[in-house]
Amino acid sequence: MGAVADWLGAACLVAGALLSLAAGIGVLRFPDVLDRMHAATKPQVLGVLLLLAGVALRLRTPSDLGMLALVAIFQLATAPVAAQMVGRAAYRSGRVDRALLDTDELADR
Repeated sequence: MGAVADWLGAACLVAGALLSLAAGIGVLRFPDVLDRMHAATKPQVLGVLLLLAGVALRLRTPSDLGMLALVAIFQLATAPVAAQMVGRAAYRSGRVDRALLDTDELADR
């Protein structure tokens, strides 16, 4: 059973690293603030969660699992809020091309 968990942990670590790399490349390559924000939150959070799952499968001690669970909870709690604040600040400062938006819920009526 330990060998299977080690292989699953290694697979999670590689997948998480690749998703985090894709997020970093997306932040550098995407042209717009909203596109960069999307690249900085969605694949990066999934990449971090996969990395945490891989580490948890490798360590398997209760104290380490508790610490990894706290990191995962804080990552899931803070990443969407930070993305919301960055997007709202970019919109209010005029850094968003409003012609590219499908619906503009923040526009003055």
